[in-house]
Amino acid sequence: MKYSAAIFDMDGLLLDTEQVCMTAFKQTCIEMNIPFKQDVYLSIIGRNQAGIKPIIEQGYGNLLDYNVFHPRWMQRYLAVVEHQAIPVKQDVIALLDWLQTQKIPMVVATSTHKTLAQKKLHLAGLSTYFSHITCGDEVTQGKPNPEIYLLAAQRLHIEPNQCIAFEDSNNGVKAAVAANMATLQIIDLVEPDTETRALGHTIFNTMDDALTFLQAHQ
Repeated sequence: MKYSAAIFDMDGLLLDTEQVCMTAFKQTCIEMNIPFKQDVYLSIIGRNQAGIKPIIEQGYGNLLDYNVFHPRWMQRYLAVVEHQAIPVKQDVIALLDWLQTQKIPMVVATSTHKTLAQKKLHLAGLSTYFSHITCGDEVTQGKPNPEIYLLAAQRLHIEPNQCIAFEDSNNGVKAAVAANMATLQIIDLVEPDTETRALGHTIFNTMDDALTFLQAHQ
């Protein structure tokens, strides 16, 4: 496996934020007397705000007024992530340190808005590993569209097929594969479905497994 740069998703891959976000969603459902539909929630993971809205509206129909629900959901979520460090996922630091020793440039491609993404990485102590971040509010089409990965590669001045992408979500994997990047999926909340597995990328249960794989194929 030959690559000249590494591009990382953030939530659920570098940071253990997906549980925080889902808990905030569930609590908002309880407050508004709305059922928590786990299948609908899991299908939005990896998408930006523009991509989340139609999925929730379709999945909940007239049970939910998104324009009322979304601000309450985000208020709960931001009350946590804007003010405290989210735990870094296990073995992430070991992987980032190893890539640094290999002199591989690293960047982030996240569906999160830029200001919040920068804050999350700073609070978690990860900012110094990445030369820049590309965010969901900087693209027209969010994941699973490849635009965010193509923009990240463009900013690196490296061809997409010379990049390795790290993802946890199925939507993120689809974006990275569509961008023609070698893609490693480290499972978080969502198991890769049949459609995602058919993409032929490499899937791991832990970041340590991914690191071992890279070290064996350097």
